[in-house]
Amino acid sequence: MTPDHDIDALGLLCPLPVLRLRKVLLAARPGAVIRILADDPVAQIDIPHFCAEQGATLLSTEDQAQGTAFTIRAP
Repeated sequence: MTPDHDIDALGLLCPLPVLRLRKVLLAARPGAVIRILADDPVAQIDIPHFCAEQGATLLSTEDQAQGTAFTIRAP
């Protein structure tokens, strides 16, 4: 699946990955697919929680060499 938006949050610490995701999510059209790559371990807790609060769908979480890639569908 090719994302509509790709966010590089490598090297950013909490809460910056979620803030970057929030900014893109607010501007995204409904149903848009967003991929965020983060290496902050707290993002594995924060991003799924944020998605649930916003009504966004967490499609997948994938561990990669650089960090974790989260694929999200905008509400």
